[in-house]
Amino acid sequence: MAISQKLLSDGEHVVLSVRTHPKALIWPVVLFILVVTSVLTVAYRQPDNSVWGLVAAAVAVPVLIVWTLIPFLRWMTSTYTVTNRRLITRHGIITRTGRDIPLFRINDVAYEKGLLDRILGCGTLIISDATENVGVVLPDVPNVEKVHLQISDLLFDNDDGKDDDGSRPPGEPPRNSQP
Repeated sequence: MAISQKLLSDGEHVVLSVRTHPKALIWPVVLFILVVTSVLTVAYRQPDNSVWGLVAAAVAVPVLIVWTLIPFLRWMTSTYTVTNRRLITRHGIITRTGRDIPLFRINDVAYEKGLLDRILGCGTLIISDATENVGVVLPDVPNVEKVHLQISDLLFDNDDGKDDDGSRPPGEPPRNSQP
């Protein structure tokens, strides 16, 4: 699930890699069960020479592809990775898209948890960065509070005065002066 090592620069390592919480698959699984059950019921109740079983199957296949297989593939191919230097998002089934945000560009890290999110242990992570682009919203992140804490720790506790860890722009003085 983690990003390939060949896509990381020298000295960069993965701190955290997650994908969307499996709650994104609840409705596709429910729909899959309902459609398969319906097709089997229609096929079982029809006489042997009836075409209704074939019609039900012909309708079920596109429904299953669009509303169960595609959401599953989206879930499988979407990852959120935090390294010691950047936040990396990747998603897409056929066309892969992604965004990398250097940690020193991140201005704010926030999270939201609704009632269902609190029950299931996930939430939405909101990352605001110092660019003209809109910040990143990562929905249904498992253990969002821990992820929030890890990113905050990377942002504010890693500033050791060196430019090589992504904690600040090269050449900028350290944020917190430690003797």
